[in-house]
Amino acid sequence: MFVTDSARADTSPARSCHHQAMLTLPAQEAHVPAARHLAAELLECWRVPESERDSAVLIVDELAANAAQYGRERMTLLLVLDGGTLHIVVTDSGTAVERVRHDAAPDEHGRGTGIVDSLAQSTEIHQTRGGREVRACLRCSA
Repeated sequence: MFVTDSARADTSPARSCHHQAMLTLPAQEAHVPAARHLAAELLECWRVPESERDSAVLIVDELAANAAQYGRERMTLLLVLDGGTLHIVVTDSGTAVERVRHDAAPDEHGRGTGIVDSLAQSTEIHQTRGGREVRACLRCSA
């Protein structure tokens, strides 16, 4: 496991503070709680309000669960709080997975991306050379 956390004060009037943390774990379901707990603790330390923190932790949980399910070797969680936006980025070493349509009949799988889409202001999925990157952005009043 590899964790970094850094904070940088920004002197511009438009932005207050910049925080960034990264966690790299094996892409295994057993490690999803570690990603979720780290996110919850960091966001509390960064003074993200509880309701926004709860939404962010749920996004982290869903994205980490997908990375654990579809990733082959590792998954990385990157949290960046910059001004009024929290960027949640989860990368894994898996191959492309077709997104489930939201109007499809719900079952045990496929609801995670719908939850993320409804909580985040924006989401993006990119296939990279080493795997997949999912990025969700959430407004924060921290």
